Parts: sequence; C-alpha cells; structure tokens
Amino acid sequence: MGKDVAGVYEESIKGYLQPIWDLLQDESVTEVMINGHDEIFIETGGKLKRSEKVFPDEDSLMMAVVNIAQSVGRRIDDENPRLDARLPNGYRIHAVIPPLCKGTTVAIRKFSTVKLTFKDYIKFGTLTPDAALFLDICMKLGKNVLVSGGTGSGKTTLLSVLCSKIPPGQRIIVIEDSAELQIDYEHIVFFETRMANGQGKGAVTIEDLLKSSLRLRPDRIIVGEVRGGEALDLIQAMNTGHKGCLGTVHSNSEEDAMVRLEALAQGAESKLSEQALQYQIGAAVDIVVQISRMSDGSRKITGISEVLGLHEDGTYNVLPIFRIGRLEKQPDGKLKGGLEPQGNLPTFMEEIEDNRLPFPRDKFRTRKKAA
Repeated sequence: MGKDVAGVYEESIKGYLQPIWDLLQDESVTEVMINGHDEIFIETGGKLKRSEKVFPDEDSLMMAVVNIAQSVGRRIDDENPRLDARLPNGYRIHAVIPPLCKGTTVAIRKFSTVKLTFKDYIKFGTLTPDAALFLDICMKLGKNVLVSGGTGSGKTTLLSVLCSKIPPGQRIIVIEDSAELQIDYEHIVFFETRMANGQGKGAVTIEDLLKSSLRLRPDRIIVGEVRGGEALDLIQAMNTGHKGCLGTVHSNSEEDAMVRLEALAQGAESKLSEQALQYQIGAAVDIVVQISRMSDGSRKITGISEVLGLHEDGTYNVLPIFRIGRLEKQPDGKLKGGLEPQGNLPTFMEEIEDNRLPFPRDKFRTRKKAA
C-alpha cells in the first residue's frame, strides 16, 4: 500500500474513532474494549481499567463500525452482524452489533512494534536464564515446538522470540490470520489468510496456505495460531521431515495443549483412526511451552515439557522439564518466582552433548530447598 493511500486510510479511521483515538495512540494501551457507546475499557500493563472516554451516542458508534467495515472492503449489518478485520495500521478489530448484544461491542487489539528478546524476558521475570538457554538449544536442534496459553497471555510474542533463535541458512514460511509475528530472517515468506467478501466468496484459510507451503520447499513452517483443521496438516508436516516447526494453541496447560491439538485435528477431513491420530500427534510435537498471564498483569512461562508419545492408556506422556515454582507477592504487588528444573533429563540430552551445546546435565537437577 502506497504512503498516500495509507495516509488516507489513517485519516478516515481517525475520523471514525475520534473519541478513542488518544487511547489508540497511547503506547501503554494494548487493547481497547467498547461495551456500548458509554462504557469503554482499556488494557494497560496486563490489567483492565475503565476509561473516561465515550462516544456521543450509540448511533455514532454504530456509524463508526459500519464505515470502518466499508473502508476495509467488509460489511456489517443485520445479515452480517459480526465484523472481524485488520485495519491498515495492523490493529485487529472485532465487532458485534445489536440485537446480538445490548450495545455495539468492539475490541481493538494493538500489536507492539517493540521486538523482545530472551534477555528482555529474563529482565521482566518471564523466563529464567537456564530455561531461556534450553529453549535456545531446542530451536538450534530443530525441535517441533507448540506454544500454549490463554487469550492475551503473550503466545504470539513468545513465538516471535523463539523464531529469532532459528539458525541461519534455512527457508521459513510463516502463516497467520493477521500479520503479527515480527521475525528478522534472511529467507522468509509471509502468508496471510483472506476473509470472504460480502458475498461469502474468496476466503483463503490457514489450512489452504499450509497445503501450499508444503509444496514450496520449507525447512520450517510457523503457524501463528492453530485453531482448526489445519492442525492435521501441521502435524503431518512435523512428521515428514520438516524439523523445527512452530505454532500456538489456546490451552491452559501443556497436557491440555496436546488434547486441544487432537480435537482440532479431528475437525479435518481425514480417514485416520483416533489411535492413529494420537500416535501422529505424540510423535510430531517435541516441546510444549506454557505461558500465562498472572494476577499482577505480568506474563510468565509456567512450564516447558517434552512430549514422549503416548501412555498405555492412550493419554499423552508429557514430561515436565521446567515448571514454575512458588510465586510470592512483593510489596509493590508484583509476583516473584520463576521456572525450576524438575529433575528430568530430555531424551535428546546426548544430542545436546554431541553438538557441544553449553547445557550440562546438572542444569536439569532439582534444586535443594534451603532448610
């Protein structure tokens, strides 16, 4: 998009959203949530608080949503009461209009342009130095990694940080619903899905793009968010020589992430039996990283586990490598605590040693508590 065209879009959207434009320009605000014209909340520092901003009335809010939809080639009306779109500046907007809700309801999610690193994560208390080094090693060795977490937990940001650790000389294909991942790499291809037009035609899904990517000689495939039948294609890619694939999934624990991935894969058109699907998933995923948003608004990685296939009863064998220890509230309200080794060696310990990677076995030993 040319600069002049982008500027026109920017000015038009600024006009529609004038009552909350200051909030959207505020770098500390990560999301704006509108529950009707006179009730607006913002997320800042990982916490929600009510804003004093309001729209003049319900009609002005409704008109803003309709105009935004038209500016991005969509429509929202009685026949299409939901809008899901990406604004030209990269913000993601989702809206629902009455009678599905009492007042026009809108969420505008902003994406940070600041690129974080493992050093930042360690500084913020999101990750410990040993756990960061272990994840770095997993990326160097081409382990298939699944990032798990709830809404707003920081999955996409963590995925970007992990991707920054991919060794040079590879071809990466990134597939997303909306371009959020920030990855600097020499040989990288970005794919983005396309929504259907007003007539319900022309949609291109993650599943479609994943099928295409497999024919484009990728070394690694990155899926921003796995939330449908594309899970099966990603699993099969992981099992057919594409080492170091990554993706995120909505789930509350490493164990639940595997069950969630299975449920999503079952939605694909496949003749695989349940047992065969479970076997493929257990063989495909190497590492699950769990990230959570804590009660103090911070994000912390709460677990790193290795997937060792299936137990005899058909459940997934998920071996904890690092787990978050006890969290203590500090005088400033922040939670202090971090990941601790669980005394389990990863099955690829010899691979770590053969590659002379600096992570001795005693790093995995459970730390003795002081008396």
